[in-house]
Amino acid sequence: MDIQVENLTKVYGKEKAVDSISFNVKPGEILGFLGPNGAGKSTTMKIITCFMAQTSGDVKIDGHSNLENSIEIKKKIGYLPENNPLYLDMPVLEYLSFVAELQGVPKDKVQERLVEMVMLCGLDDEKHKKIGELSKGYRQRVGLAQAMIHDPEILILDEPTTGLDPNQIIEIRKLIKELGRHKTVILSTHILPEVEATCDRILIINKGKIVADGTSESLRKQAQGGGFIKVKIDDAENSDVLFSSLMDLDTVTKVDPVKESNNVFHVSGSEGLQTQKDIFNLCVKNKWTLLEMTLIETKLEDIFKELTTN
Repeated sequence: MDIQVENLTKVYGKEKAVDSISFNVKPGEILGFLGPNGAGKSTTMKIITCFMAQTSGDVKIDGHSNLENSIEIKKKIGYLPENNPLYLDMPVLEYLSFVAELQGVPKDKVQERLVEMVMLCGLDDEKHKKIGELSKGYRQRVGLAQAMIHDPEILILDEPTTGLDPNQIIEIRKLIKELGRHKTVILSTHILPEVEATCDRILIINKGKIVADGTSESLRKQAQGGGFIKVKIDDAENSDVLFSSLMDLDTVTKVDPVKESNNVFHVSGSEGLQTQKDIFNLCVKNKWTLLEMTLIETKLEDIFKELTTN
């Protein structure tokens, strides 16, 4: 089931929390939705889930506008908000049964769904405890279970791995990737390596506007040429000679000497592997000893910082 966001805007007073953004999410796609605090992520997700109304624009779920079909759309969406709302005095199974009833799960299917969610979310040892007795990580698992209890076609997950330990994060990552084969998923998180490991596509929002949209690989290629080559040369000549010789190469676009490191440079090139070959041949020609030549890819963290600090 696809999601179409068209010129979506949300205004609070004089401030635009979301400023005329448009994007699509295809069935079976996991979209990583990134941005700094206050960028408009949670507002966008709340509008998609019909939790709040937009000021203008439209959200269409499988072609149906949220302005006209909010009740039907809600049935197709599982939502885990950033602040996981749980009834702390209820036992886990009782709470999930209650949510299943609210979501219209047929009575003869409730027990089957409860068993499946308990196993999927690793709640077997905690299922009879009150939610208020659980750790933050297990409460987050209960939140995931309630979002999936009615087997929705779309999942909107806002910081789903908050409070989980590394092993739990790996388990939830596997679960989300498995769910993404059959469902449309929007995942918001501040854990950027998690996005690269889980998501098919990344969308970055800043100050209410979309500033990047693509795969992690395509975003890297767009950012600063996709990375640089760290070059370390052992030679008696001074750094100025090495610097000018590297800059004279046709495939080299930029050379940055590394401060406080003799004869170490960060080299940006236009031809990828050919740039590395040219650097190697330069060292052979001048009988310089090449101690290191390492391709350093631009990290998603660097791309995120570049796009959201302006």
